[in-house]
Amino acid sequence: MSGTSPLFQPTTLGSLSLPNRLVMAPMTRNRAAADGTPTDLMAEYYAQRSAAGLIIAEATTPNAVGQTYPNIPALHLPRHVAGWRRVTEAVAEAGGRMFVQLQHGGRIGHPANSGLRPVAPSPVTFPEPVATPDGNRPAVVPRTMSLDEIESTVADFAAAARRAVDAGFAGVEVHGANGYLIHQFLADGTNHRTDAYGGSTARRMRFAVEVVRAVAAAVGPERVGLRLSPGFPGQGMSESDTDVLYPALVEELSGLGLAYLHLVWAKPDQPLYRRLRAAWPGALIANPAQPWPGPLPADGGRREAERLLDAGADLVSLGRAFLANPDLPERLAAGAPLNPVRIEHWYGGDHTGYTDYPTLRQPALA
Repeated sequence: MSGTSPLFQPTTLGSLSLPNRLVMAPMTRNRAAADGTPTDLMAEYYAQRSAAGLIIAEATTPNAVGQTYPNIPALHLPRHVAGWRRVTEAVAEAGGRMFVQLQHGGRIGHPANSGLRPVAPSPVTFPEPVATPDGNRPAVVPRTMSLDEIESTVADFAAAARRAVDAGFAGVEVHGANGYLIHQFLADGTNHRTDAYGGSTARRMRFAVEVVRAVAAAVGPERVGLRLSPGFPGQGMSESDTDVLYPALVEELSGLGLAYLHLVWAKPDQPLYRRLRAAWPGALIANPAQPWPGPLPADGGRREAERLLDAGADLVSLGRAFLANPDLPERLAAGAPLNPVRIEHWYGGDHTGYTDYPTLRQPALA
């Protein structure tokens, strides 16, 4: 059960030297201040998990209207940069490496959170309640983005990427997955536009391509990753052309020299996964399909992670296992039992269920 597994072997990602191939996936935890400023508690949380080969910090909004839920971190004001710098310094001091995920919520948001009406490619309402400071509330009809707003949003992503580098991150991950704004443009279930950003596969890809190109131009392609979730059905998403859309998008971006492509809910035997792996010339991070909302397997996803490495992934991202096990690489390498996830403390709150999970070296709860 030891470190002979490729999961625990050192590797590189661009100029970064990684001690293992385990990536901490970005996970929303709702512990930022109300204005989006990262907190000292967040610095402690991420520093605890610095044994990961790479940490991808949670979804962070590049502008005010892109805010999804309460207490989501942001990167559009100087105080956001200062807050994140405290986080990256704590992680670096603990020996870790970090990217941050940039996410615009699009239709997934609420005026009670941002003070603004959400915007989206088309006025297609999010079909689920939205968490607000006053509890779950029905989603509102989003306002259709104008061409000028699309252009300014692309610029906001690029500006947030520059702020991320200023804050000490090694790079940024553009969130094109899981039903948020970029995915809303990609999917024909949420994109009903008839202009240059809607209709055909090529036109629905345009916003994603423009964002990635702008971010790469702002901070260098070697600092940029892209997360995709082909065929993701959650959050009211639907795609009629998944097997055409994603190979075309990957091909369009394959020559940019990006740091990595991050595929969510990856299945090593799935034809589309294998097709995308073959088409992508750079590093691939695969996030294994795990039971949801059911409990994780006892190994936290190690078996599926190793299957993905065998199928051509370069790195593997795990979420819930890292959430509950700050020392996850050590536990997996030793075959030690994992802490169960306390889901009731996942979203928001204090240190409980956040920074008080025991480690093998400190078995008593904080």
